[in-house]
Amino acid sequence: LTGFFPGSTIGNLLPNEAESFLATAREVLRGGDLLIGVDLQKDPEVLNRAYNDRSGVTAAFNLNMLPHLNTLVGADFDPSGFRHNAYYNEKLGRIEMHLVSRKAQTVTVGGQQFRFVEGETIHTESSHKYTLEGFAALAARAGWKTAQTWCDPKPWFSLHLLTPA
Repeated sequence: LTGFFPGSTIGNLLPNEAESFLATAREVLRGGDLLIGVDLQKDPEVLNRAYNDRSGVTAAFNLNMLPHLNTLVGADFDPSGFRHNAYYNEKLGRIEMHLVSRKAQTVTVGGQQFRFVEGETIHTESSHKYTLEGFAALAARAGWKTAQTWCDPKPWFSLHLLTPA
């Protein structure tokens, strides 16, 4: 039995959550392997450009959560009252995506009011970037050993075949 966790979704989890996920996957796979994709650390300028793309695809994706919240939980966000901001947090090794309030405003979510001052942010996503060694250490703490690793030529992305330790 081999599990497959493609893309770099593991990066959206906090490190302790990623470790817990990997430990649970080891239990679920009952001795099987896990093939997992991991986004690697790279030049912060490359990351900042990717998450603040000129065509605005990432910004539209991030801002799109506001109309969904309006529909799903009866919120009253005005999407034009927020702007997208993403940046690489070097200390934590992750991209952080935020929605930044363009003005002082009050939003109602589930009957509760939330006040935003101009410039205040809603942290909407984190995308952790790993080194090969850092991911191997994380996997080891969850009971895995790295059997094989593949990287693209840059290397910006990696694929890891993990086996139970």
